[in-house]
Amino acid sequence: MAIKPTIYKARISLSDMERDYYDALNLTIAQHPSETLERMMVRILAYCLNAQEGIELTKGLEDVEEPAVWVRTMDDQIALWIELGEPIPERVKKATHRARQVRVYSFNSKSDVWWSQNVKKFSQLDASFYRFRWEEVEALAALVKRTMDLSVTITGDSAYVAGDNGEVEIHWEVLQAR
Repeated sequence: MAIKPTIYKARISLSDMERDYYDALNLTIAQHPSETLERMMVRILAYCLNAQEGIELTKGLEDVEEPAVWVRTMDDQIALWIELGEPIPERVKKATHRARQVRVYSFNSKSDVWWSQNVKKFSQLDASFYRFRWEEVEALAALVKRTMDLSVTITGDSAYVAGDNGEVEIHWEVLQAR
């Protein structure tokens, strides 16, 4: 018998000062049995960083043909493809052929090794790459509750996330902007 995903609910008060975007989000997140809390929270953070009409959390790890998050247009085109972790260059290349924009958010402790090994291949692709600090991602995962009330404030290259059981500031580094 297959293990079912764990369901989380998040009510998020989002303030993106960089884009003058403010929203109250109600997300239902299905955490795949093999997905870590860190990855799940990065998925939520990527959603917030790119919040706009048409954005969706996808089946993610359950469907290898989909990204973690995407934005689809009214005519079912993929406007934005968001990958998490350290995808292989071939996966990112495939995404650039399917979507108008591709963004990759790296967050693991060995992210710098992944980037240095693949930077030449990635530089040839029309995709943007960002890296979160692993220690901050771990602190973000500590905020997880089955039902979460979060406040996310985005300014510059950081997001301040506050929840019922703590707060953390997440910084990111732009590795490649397109």
